[in-house]
Amino acid sequence: MTQHRKATIGDVAERAGVTKATVSLAYSGKRPVSEETRQRIFAAAEELQWTASHRARALATSRTGAIGLVVARDPEVLATDAFFSKFISGCERVLAEHDMGLMLHAVTTRVAEQGVYERLAAGRADGAILLDVRQEDPRFALVRRLGLPAVVLSAEEPTDGETGGLPTVYSDDSPAIAEIVRLMAEAGHTRIAHVAGPSPYIHARIRRETFTAAMAEHGLDGSLVVEGAFTAASGRDATAQLLDLAEPPTAIVYANDTMAISGLSLAHSRGIRVPEELSISGYDDSELSAHLSPALTTVSTGAVQRGEIAVRTLLAALDGEEPGAVLADHTVVVPRGSIAAPRR
Repeated sequence: MTQHRKATIGDVAERAGVTKATVSLAYSGKRPVSEETRQRIFAAAEELQWTASHRARALATSRTGAIGLVVARDPEVLATDAFFSKFISGCERVLAEHDMGLMLHAVTTRVAEQGVYERLAAGRADGAILLDVRQEDPRFALVRRLGLPAVVLSAEEPTDGETGGLPTVYSDDSPAIAEIVRLMAEAGHTRIAHVAGPSPYIHARIRRETFTAAMAEHGLDGSLVVEGAFTAASGRDATAQLLDLAEPPTAIVYANDTMAISGLSLAHSRGIRVPEELSISGYDDSELSAHLSPALTTVSTGAVQRGEIAVRTLLAALDGEEPGAVLADHTVVVPRGSIAAPRR
């Protein structure tokens, strides 16, 4: 059986008697094309059963139809942390509406990270989303130097110039951590620990600082903090370190669900009952957290919505708007069964 060759933008241009760029313009709407020419192009496309693609639009718009997302994390975190899958889902929802796609890059070194941004700026993507904001983050100056449009996802509202003047989608992690501490303190806990995320990350710092401040508000010592790496292994190690103390905590606030779940597993392996003997909480509201025994009290970050807002903000910037700072107000505590009164 003979297979017919699929029509191309060049075939449509030839049939309509125009250039390929004019075909692209007719579909993109970025610059005016006479109505008579448009109808001739559309008729040719229908006859040839051709549909406009990214490639056709790119001829007129100089865009790739792709947005870059660079994650500089341990691959284990990317595979297991609930935030990333949900955030990416939100990004893809909006990108699909615009017939665009997401280019995900996972790197483990700063050199590799810079190299990816340089390649994105060289024409592989129209812009980028900057996650995991660090103290004095060098990426802000880098993307500006490269001329790469970008939007920042942060855990606090940026002050003037803090994110290099880049559009920023921000949340406020503080109220949720403060509420978790309140729930534990009101349940009767006085020795509460925090398994924090890596200190270079702003969201880890904010959660840690909020924990310490909330403990002080309740007249409690907030110095019992162990730093993890957002990985299951680090969560298990940090939990072991805390439980091996002469006076172990009766409650632990974890900076993410992955570390909390591994901590719960360690407690079970030692015969420590949760929440009867140890109360715990997580952060990110992973799908698994609701199906543990007991179900994990955690914090929903609205990661899907944040992904949607981040892409819409970046697309607005690409269209010449100045979005500034945009609040993604979707962070809420999800109380479940992992916090109870301490054993007397």
